[in-house]
This record gives sequence, C-alpha cells and structure tokens, in this order.
Amino acid sequence: MDVNKYNQETILKFYKEMFRIRTFDNMAAKLFSQGFLAGNIHTCVGQEATAVGTCQALKPGDFITATHRGHGQCLAKGGDPKLMMAELFGKASGYCGGKGGSMHIADIGLGILGANGIVGAGIPLAAGSALASRIKGTDEVSVCFFGDGSSNQGTFHESLNMASAWKLPVVFVCENNLYAVSVSFQRVSNVEYIADRAVAYGIPGAIVDGNDVFAVYEAVEQAVERARAGEGPTLIECRTYRQRGHYEGDPMVYRSKEEMAGWKMRCPITLLRSELLRIYPACDVKLLHIEAEVSKEIEEAVDFAKNAPYPEKGDVLTDVYAMDNKRCVCR
Repeated sequence: MDVNKYNQETILKFYKEMFRIRTFDNMAAKLFSQGFLAGNIHTCVGQEATAVGTCQALKPGDFITATHRGHGQCLAKGGDPKLMMAELFGKASGYCGGKGGSMHIADIGLGILGANGIVGAGIPLAAGSALASRIKGTDEVSVCFFGDGSSNQGTFHESLNMASAWKLPVVFVCENNLYAVSVSFQRVSNVEYIADRAVAYGIPGAIVDGNDVFAVYEAVEQAVERARAGEGPTLIECRTYRQRGHYEGDPMVYRSKEEMAGWKMRCPITLLRSELLRIYPACDVKLLHIEAEVSKEIEEAVDFAKNAPYPEKGDVLTDVYAMDNKRCVCR
C-alpha cells in the first residue's frame, strides 16, 4: 500500500468512510444476533476498501448497482446510515419503507439504483443505466458491483458484450472474495483471474488488490475517465476477502482457519491505519476522534431505527406498480 502521494486529509477521509462501513456492518451483525432484524444479512466486513475506493472515484451524479452484500457500497455512495438501519429493522422510515430490507436498499437521488438479492442481476441494470445516459447525451458513468459467482452468470457475459459493442459508459467492478457462498471460484472456472475475460470482449481488464483502497481508487478513476470520454467499459477485478460468513450464522467449514487468519492480517482498515500512522505519527488523536464520531453516528442510527414506526397495514399493497405515487419508494 503506497499512500505517500496522498495528503493527510485525503487519507483520513478514506479511513473514515471505511471505518463507517465496518462499524455499521458489525452493528448490524450484533443486532441480528439479538433478534432485532428479520430475515438475514450479508456483511462486507473485510471488503470495505473496494467499496470506498470505487465510490470515491465517482461524481455525485454517477450511478451504482449494488449486490446482496451491499451495505458498504450504499454507504460509500453517500447513503444515510439512519435510513439504512431503519430499512434493516423493517421500519417505515427506511429507504424502501421497511419493505426491501437489507438486500434492496436504494436511493435514486444519490445514484444508488439498488442492491439486489439475485446473483448477477445488477450487471445488466448498470448496462441499461449507461445506455440511458448515452441516449440522453449526459456524462454520467454507471458502476456495477458484483461478486466472483456472478461472473459465471449469463447476465455477466451478455452485459459485457453489449457494453463493449456500444461502448457504453459503464465500469464493471468484481469484488472477488474467492467464494460464491461456499464454492471456491477455482472449482467452477478454468481461468485464474476474472479480469482475463475482458479480452473476449475487446475491453481493458485490470486486477488490483481489493484491500488496498488507493489501488482500487486509481484503477476505477482511470476506468471512469475512459468511460466518460466515450471509450467504453472496463472490467476490474478486486481481490479481497470477507472476514465473516456468507451470511450470519454461516459455519464457514469450507475454508481453513489458516486461510481466514492470513486474510485478517491483510485487513484493509488495519493496513490503512498503520500506513497513516507511519507517515503521520501525530494524527493518532485525529483517528481516535474519527472512530468516536463514527461510533456515535451508528449508535444514533440504531436509536432512530428502534424508535421509528412500522409500515401501516394499509401500505401492504403500495409500491407495487409504477403509477402508485402514494409514497416514493426511493427517497
């Protein structure tokens, strides 16, 4: 991790965003274990650098599609922790009125076109968003987050082919955490790197350390500039690792303790904190202030969610059809 080219303010900004995601997801996992959240949740603990590095390279008007493990992606794009937490609680004050839950957080105003519980479903949505920008003649870029398992879905290949043929302003960001639920990518593919598949579509492919926030930022920034200039899509593979299970309660018997311990030593937040203190030893007080501020912010989000009302019974059939304007689903 080389952060020497960045000033202290920029590094602290990236650290704060990553620490906010980690704190939010750790809190969500705790609340789930205490029975406050229905269904299940999928945390991105260990993958924060990919979300932050990517979204920091975007303009406010750009779009993203998120995955079922999308809390960090939505927060990195500017999502409100209070509205997100309320959505996890199933409360009416949540982003989708409490009806979407963990896997369907969206905020069109922030360019968050929605997380998605279907593997690979966000890839064609991002291509469609990019096509809409092309038709309108605007300069927005769409970014699609997806996991390694999605790269074997038809939606992946179809979307890359169309985006390449029409040179759409879209960037495909693969968060390769090595496992699709419990299946190792190497067991179901005859290629070592997902980014190598870019050559089949005549577009650039890049492999970066997904736990190095600035490596991700630089790769995505270059791809976004290329897309915005009308040169078409890029496929970026971020090699990362989820420190928790695929879902809360996952026994994780499919991976070794040695593997998990090795990746935890490469924790993106720990690495960035260490580098920051190496370059700016006196900023330890600033880090403690950031961590306290973020922890308070997430605690306030929990209080907001706990005290928010549940949806009314009469709202059970709202938000089903596009012409239903009683309440906007995505505020």
